[in-house]
Amino acid sequence: MIPSKQMKFKYIYQQFFSHISVIIVAFLLLSILFTHYVENLIYENKADELISFGKAILADLKETPIASEAILNQYTNVLAARNTSFSLFDQDGVYLINKRGLTIKNLPEKQWNLVKKGQTIIVKSDYKSFGQGGVTFVVLPYLDDGKFFGGVLLTSPISGSSNTIQQINKFLLYTILIAFGVSFLQSWFLSRIHVHRIKRLREATSLVSEGNYHVKVNSSDFDEIGELANDFNHMVDKINASMLEIESLENRRRQFMADVSHEMRTPLTTISGVIEGLKNDMIPEEDKERGINLVSHEAKRLIRLVNENLDYEKIRSNQIKLFKEEIQLLEVLEIIQEQLSLQADEKNNQIVVESAPEIMVNADYDRLVQILINITKNSIQFTKDGTIWLRGRTEQNSTIIEVEDTGIGIDANEIEKIWRRFYKADLSRTTNPYGEFGLGLSIVKQLVVLHNGEIEVFSEEGKGTKFVIRLKNE
Repeated sequence: MIPSKQMKFKYIYQQFFSHISVIIVAFLLLSILFTHYVENLIYENKADELISFGKAILADLKETPIASEAILNQYTNVLAARNTSFSLFDQDGVYLINKRGLTIKNLPEKQWNLVKKGQTIIVKSDYKSFGQGGVTFVVLPYLDDGKFFGGVLLTSPISGSSNTIQQINKFLLYTILIAFGVSFLQSWFLSRIHVHRIKRLREATSLVSEGNYHVKVNSSDFDEIGELANDFNHMVDKINASMLEIESLENRRRQFMADVSHEMRTPLTTISGVIEGLKNDMIPEEDKERGINLVSHEAKRLIRLVNENLDYEKIRSNQIKLFKEEIQLLEVLEIIQEQLSLQADEKNNQIVVESAPEIMVNADYDRLVQILINITKNSIQFTKDGTIWLRGRTEQNSTIIEVEDTGIGIDANEIEKIWRRFYKADLSRTTNPYGEFGLGLSIVKQLVVLHNGEIEVFSEEGKGTKFVIRLKNE
């Protein structure tokens, strides 16, 4: 049975319907509130108008206890012009004028009791018991020295107010429809803009997933989508850098494997040949000691290769633990000078130590010696008939160690590459007694970082090289 494909609800429609639904709900709420407010306002104005007429009638009754028919007729004509009528009633609720065959006691008992206590009653609904389809009316009590004697009832049909409300609602409806139409178009336009920006990101992501790491999208800091585009471009840049690094590392790995294979093949061939010669008595007695020394020398080369690789892996995986202590720097530099003096003499180089006896350095002794030996060997390797200086000095809260030579120097384009694993500045060389595997300076860099220090190299081709190590005095 073939599974059914899940139905998609496009993001543009999600955006559009979310906008429209919010607008519709907002419009409905505003319309209901506005209609209710206008309706109450109209009824309140009508009630205020009726109350003002009622007070005027009661004021005239107080001045003329016996109601003048002329005055009542005058009020009747004035109110009739406003489509309003009034009736007078006594304390029993019986109409005194404009009798309608009903009594004021048709009011609910609760409201009638309030009238008898001197309160004005306003009713904003239909009271068909008064013989009209729907009215707004007010009841004003007549009190004299706090005693209830009756009052006046004023009524006005709600038809006029309803027509006004209907007209307002009609215009409100037109306004809502126009606003809804404009909002519809605006929501669709904005939704298309947002979806188009997301679509570009999706297309760019698809290209990256296919292996194209050079794609870019327009970015900004205006909103989250713009920031997402910024992050996307940053991610692509990182991927590009990583791919370049991977490619460079792979090239260096191939070169390293080729170099290591050659470096291992040569001593192994030599060792194997000498052993076979000794085994089969093919080497003259006077040459046997020389052959044994040659085997020892080549074996040490193999051990050095293995040790350098093991050291690098241990450092890289944080398996190296430092045991820092206060060390006299002059003593360390003199030890380096003594250990490498023979190697320096082979190339007619001179090692000079310049450091005050009181200068101390906070470091792991063995690893500090390893750092300086690697750098000094590197200087010896690329210097001939020159001088190598080992200097020490203090600066603020740090100890500065410098290793400077008068060798061939390093090309400006190569300086940053010397710290890379497997990197060899002179790829043409096939065998070197020191640093031949391209791991020495990489190990130096890692060890300095483990000491929370910094190392820099300054060099000019043909004018020598200077390594500067800065270690903090903690």
